[in-house]
Amino acid sequence: MEKIKSAIRSMVSVAENELNKLLSECQVMHFKRNEILSYPGEIPQAVFFVNRGIIRVTVTDNEGNEHTIHFALENQFISDYSSFIQKQSALYALQALEDTEVVVMPRKAIEWGYINMKEGDRLGRLIAEYYFIYQDNRIKNLYARTPKERYDSINEVFPNIHNRVPQHMIASYLGITPVHLSRLKKSDILKS
Repeated sequence: MEKIKSAIRSMVSVAENELNKLLSECQVMHFKRNEILSYPGEIPQAVFFVNRGIIRVTVTDNEGNEHTIHFALENQFISDYSSFIQKQSALYALQALEDTEVVVMPRKAIEWGYINMKEGDRLGRLIAEYYFIYQDNRIKNLYARTPKERYDSINEVFPNIHNRVPQHMIASYLGITPVHLSRLKKSDILKS
C-alpha cells in the first residue's frame, strides 16, 4: 500500500491514522494479462489505483466495434468515473494489458474518506479534476490535432506505451487505423 499512500500524500495533507483507516477498507488485487477488472452494464463499485501494470479502458459502439479510449499506468487512479459517481451502469470495460496489481478502493472507503478525512473532499476533487482535464485534453486532441501530432505526444501522456501495448490498441486510442500508425512510425524512423 506504500505507492497509494505516497500518491495520496502528494495530493493532500493527511494524518497517518486517516490514511490507515481509509486503506483498511481497500484491498490489493492481482489481474492476469487480458483479464477484465470492470464490465460494461454493471454499476461500478470501486476505483482502482494501479500499483503495477497497465489498464486499458474500452467502449464498444453500436456496431460492435471496440475502441480504446484510455490507458492507466502505474500510480494512476482509474474507474468508469461518471458511472461510479452517478451509480449508473458502466459503458466502459477496464482490462489489464499486463499482469497487473491494483488497490481496489470500494465505494464505502471513498465515502468514508469524504466524511471523515480532513481533506477527503479535496482529495476526491483533485482526482476528479485530473480525470476531467485528461478527458478534456483528449477531446481537444482528437479534434484539433493531426494524427501525427497525437502520435508524437502519446509518450508524454503514457511513457513507454509503444513497448507495452499492442499497436492496434494505440491506433484505436489515436483514432487512426493500424496501417496509418505504421506509416507514422516508419516516417519517424526514416527521420532519425
